[in-house]
Amino acid sequence: MDVKKSLDLVKEDEKVLSPSSRMPYFPLVIKKGYGAIIEDIDGNEYLDLLSSAGALNVGHSHPKVVEAIVEQVKNFIHYTPVYTYHEPLVKLAQKLTQITPGNYRKRVAFGLSGSDANDGMIKLARSYTGRSKIISLIQAYHGSTYGAISLSALSLNMRRKIGPLLPDIHHIPYPDCYRCAFGQKEGACGLECLKQFEIALEYYMPAEEVAAVIMEPIAGDAGLVVPPERYMKRLYEICKANGILFVSEEVQQGFGRTGKWFGIEHFGIEPDAVILGKAIASGMPLSAIVAREEIMQSWQAPAHVFTTAGSPSSCAAAVATIEVIRDENLIEHSKTLGEYVKERFIGLKNKYPLIGDVRGLGLSIGVDLVKDRDTREKDKVAAAKICYRCWEKGVILTFFANNVLRVQPPLVITKEEMDRAIDIIDGAIKDYLAGDIPDEVLQIAKGW
Repeated sequence: MDVKKSLDLVKEDEKVLSPSSRMPYFPLVIKKGYGAIIEDIDGNEYLDLLSSAGALNVGHSHPKVVEAIVEQVKNFIHYTPVYTYHEPLVKLAQKLTQITPGNYRKRVAFGLSGSDANDGMIKLARSYTGRSKIISLIQAYHGSTYGAISLSALSLNMRRKIGPLLPDIHHIPYPDCYRCAFGQKEGACGLECLKQFEIALEYYMPAEEVAAVIMEPIAGDAGLVVPPERYMKRLYEICKANGILFVSEEVQQGFGRTGKWFGIEHFGIEPDAVILGKAIASGMPLSAIVAREEIMQSWQAPAHVFTTAGSPSSCAAAVATIEVIRDENLIEHSKTLGEYVKERFIGLKNKYPLIGDVRGLGLSIGVDLVKDRDTREKDKVAAAKICYRCWEKGVILTFFANNVLRVQPPLVITKEEMDRAIDIIDGAIKDYLAGDIPDEVLQIAKGW
């Protein structure tokens, strides 16, 4: 594979870009994309299993999304909705109130990224409840603004030398059944992870001071950890009993990714608010908070305004994205293809002891690589080398949580394309086990 132009550009990139803004896996320089395929500047094609970190659920440059953007920018590119009105924003807000979970009247607040939406939710929860404490979860990733970093508890590099962070944000264990911090067995435990929150409420954290629990329905960057339904229902009951808002952070798992519109719908509970980003506008900068109307009415401008938030071109892209997901039945496709993909990876698990666990919902699948199935020790070297070899063979695959292969392709990917990608992953695992992937790639494939 010839990547000379790509390597040359990477060298130029390294001279001018801050090291804070990239976690490299391979020297991929993208020139164009269509569907589930991307092409680099050297003319090589790749099957995309990353979807730009889950932001391209309807695929690269979907014609309907492109058309919507082009038609809008022909009229006008932007005028801030802080002072004026435009139709795409209203149309999108109406659609978001229709597709998000919750049988109640809703309102929408727009931003630019999932990070600022998380910040906004902290402000909104405190404004509505008059309480200061916010509960997040260990292993959570919510973004890189100050509020989002304060909510996150996944990487020390996010926090080093930039404190103090926002006060009164507290973390409880995420229910990671594969690596239970309490040594319990899945399905046979007493929800010890949740007892930590219950003990806090009983002894040192007055429930009347807790504004909200903000939780990913699947812990994405923790390695696509899916919580047990009984945990979710019990946590929700605690919130409802104590006037605590339950907020579903859907930035990574929303818009059909899990085989439903939103990840929280798998658990049969109704959140008070949802936080949206990434796939909402197929790569255009946009985020949103959708919440109960009475919650939204508790804050006033300029509590959460941005000059370029809710731009008409981003809103037009988002409206088109929602329509494509509906018209092309991508939610059902995500569900059925996701079940098939999980079965294929379970087949590889039966073949390779390196694979300790396969988990996820829809086309949001994690393949957990371990040094030993009994100890479940993470194998970051294996993940890095396998992802690099996949890139060399034409598949864009990354890992997070140090060892979990991240399988989140565009929802438009076909079964045939997915089979081809998994065959390449299979071959990369064989190459790794045979010692055919040199250590030099670890200087490039750093990841999380």
